[in-house]
Amino acid sequence: MSGAYWDLLRPHLSRPSLAPDLPGRGGKRADPMTLTVDECVQSVVADVDAADIGDTVLVAHSSGGLFAPGISATLGGQVRQIVLDVAQVPPDGGTGLDAMKESHRTRIIAGMDWARDAGRMLTTPGPESPAKVREAYGGDPLTDDQIAFVTDPVRCVEDSMNIYFQPVRWSAAPDVPITYVLHERDRPTPSALQEANIARLVEAGRTPVRVVLDCGHIPAVTNPEALAEILNRVADKCQAAEGEAPT
Repeated sequence: MSGAYWDLLRPHLSRPSLAPDLPGRGGKRADPMTLTVDECVQSVVADVDAADIGDTVLVAHSSGGLFAPGISATLGGQVRQIVLDVAQVPPDGGTGLDAMKESHRTRIIAGMDWARDAGRMLTTPGPESPAKVREAYGGDPLTDDQIAFVTDPVRCVEDSMNIYFQPVRWSAAPDVPITYVLHERDRPTPSALQEANIARLVEAGRTPVRVVLDCGHIPAVTNPEALAEILNRVADKCQAAEGEAPT
């Protein structure tokens, strides 16, 4: 997804927000066969620096979790809190492949091997048919309006698979408070994977606050007010602790 994935949620936030586009979105050029986690990290950091937004609550959804430790490490003390919305957390030094369903992992590895051997390009599929999308995320079936929202080419883009082969290290990130949002009815990231993500944070010396939502994989679309309420509470706690208002 592009940064426009957050369009339904942002109006419910109590503070200003920034939804950066990763490379390959919003006019940012990228080679999906070579795109790295670090390139994505540096792209987000550049957008944050350009926006001059000050202290920040960093929010990462799903595979966005692969970029969160690098962004936090680069921005340093500017990141006051991190919220991981069912975000991927590989073992320290591991990759996104280590934090996904086995069926997904097997297909991605086979697909990338085929593409590299054949000199072809492999990406995520981009917008798909309503029938394929309606129940793909778990939770309640998407409405027609929600399907139109998530399959809009402005949001749903053909994306890199190479990022899932890149190492991720939470040990390199500052030890800032983390909230992990679990989804009770998530289909792409079942409960066992969510618990494994949290366990890896604990192994990395973090003690995340757990928050549970009754939803599927994309609450920013299906439950934007509920997810925004969580983010607002995190920012409120941050402000109370720091005496400042984070973005």
